[in-house]
Amino acid sequence: MSSKAQKKISEDELKQMIYTYSNDDETEQLENENRVLRETVSQLQTELIKYQQPALMLCEVADVTPDLKHATIKVPNGNQFFVNVAKSAATTIRAGNTVLCEQKNLTVIKKVPTMRKFDIERFVIMEKPTIKWSEVGGLKDQIREIREVLELPLQKPKLFEKMGIEPPKGVLLHGPPGTGKTILAKAVAASTNSTFIEIVGSELVQKFIGEGAKLVKEVFDLAREKAPSIIFIDEIDSLAAKRIEVGTSGEREVQRTFMQLLAELDGFTNLSNVKLIGATNRKDILDPAVLRPGRLDRHLHVPNPTGDGIREVLEIHTRKMKLAKSIDKDKISKELEGFSGAEIKSVCTEAGYFAIRESRLTLKTDDFINAVEKVQSSDAYKEQHQKSEMFG
Repeated sequence: MSSKAQKKISEDELKQMIYTYSNDDETEQLENENRVLRETVSQLQTELIKYQQPALMLCEVADVTPDLKHATIKVPNGNQFFVNVAKSAATTIRAGNTVLCEQKNLTVIKKVPTMRKFDIERFVIMEKPTIKWSEVGGLKDQIREIREVLELPLQKPKLFEKMGIEPPKGVLLHGPPGTGKTILAKAVAASTNSTFIEIVGSELVQKFIGEGAKLVKEVFDLAREKAPSIIFIDEIDSLAAKRIEVGTSGEREVQRTFMQLLAELDGFTNLSNVKLIGATNRKDILDPAVLRPGRLDRHLHVPNPTGDGIREVLEIHTRKMKLAKSIDKDKISKELEGFSGAEIKSVCTEAGYFAIRESRLTLKTDDFINAVEKVQSSDAYKEQHQKSEMFG
């Protein structure tokens, strides 16, 4: 065969190879597209099945039969039903659990283990405070007593065992707003390295029957899990006000929640590493049941600072400020008579603004005097001090 024929055959073969490779690339591309389309269709079918499935209802288990085949559940509106339990959930559910139920016949499908903590986190603030006792001013007597009542039992429980006495379960801090009740609670939590669980009393009262009591129980359960811990209930008067014989359904629900709080306090074991601190500025309206020994044993009055206490609070809030050498702290302290700790802090902030307006970084005595006048002229100051005079 001639060289020309060989060259021609080579060209034909080359064309055939190019054609073959081209077809292979197209085939592979089509196969990839088909695979992507099949995956997309499969995902859409899965999503469609989800849309077609009815939603499950969140319910609370009130009781379970011994054979684990049936349970009494409470639906969100407060009604209770006796229902079947799916075989897959029979061995996992207990009274008090949150479960998922089928909407039509309310059969219990499965337990929701993480729902409790999710619910609690909407109502409480949980932290590890870092406030030191040196940051609390003007409350020497209160600091000494709260350390004896809460810090000592948490740090040296065996001392009380040897003495044969039971330490207090809780403390009530009462006094005007802004006097340092929350700071005291955080400082004792920090000194004992305890988990600090803060909640406002009104948050414990819920819309549906029994929900508030359940929340109280879960808060105390959480505290035991995170022990040593301190539960701080601010505005406890909104929850523990004096009970009345006749009232609205809302007032009766508050009373149910309050009774659960008393039950949790009574259920504490001796020398427990969970303590309760309540705070209020209306001790006069609290129910005697929560104030008796064995519950909130100690009642600490937290007043506005006076004399040396004012100077201590002023020193704390001006530590990071640049003060003029000629500043007269004695004069400023006299002007602050009758001010709460929070109001003294507000005066220091306003004094800083007076200096900023004059493009100064150093504060003078006049800045503080002007700040005192500004705070005294505010509606919040006048309203607060009118209430203090009214309620003593």
